[in-house]
Amino acid sequence: MEQKTVNAIRAFNRFYTNMLGLLDRHLLDSPFSLPEARVLYELHHREGLLAGDIVSTLKMDKSYLSRMLDQFNRKKLITRSRSATDARAALIFLTAKGKKEAEALGRASNRQIAGILAGLPEKQTDQLVYHMQEIQKILGAPVAGQ
Repeated sequence: MEQKTVNAIRAFNRFYTNMLGLLDRHLLDSPFSLPEARVLYELHHREGLLAGDIVSTLKMDKSYLSRMLDQFNRKKLITRSRSATDARAALIFLTAKGKKEAEALGRASNRQIAGILAGLPEKQTDQLVYHMQEIQKILGAPVAGQ
């Protein structure tokens, strides 16, 4: 692979992470980091996950996730219940408080994206979405709505 290709991709990654503030300690003026927000997102959209499901989906270090889940448990954001099929495994659910936090993050994220797109003409917004979906297809990620 040509170095200029690698450099171009890395430059875009830096641009986009800066634009979205993904390197801030607290994402979207919340008390959560990006990894914590992603775990909350997964738990909100896929109830009753095993820790292994999250590790697999997010390609996250098992120990890091374990510490995060312990912290979520102390903050009463999650609850765990034993799996009916495997007594060694615990299914993880958001509590009402956890759901409230996940929904607040979702709303803040929606506002952020709407703000970014607010100044763009509809044609450019459509082009942007199209190209983002193309990137997902090329890299082998599922594309929402397709």
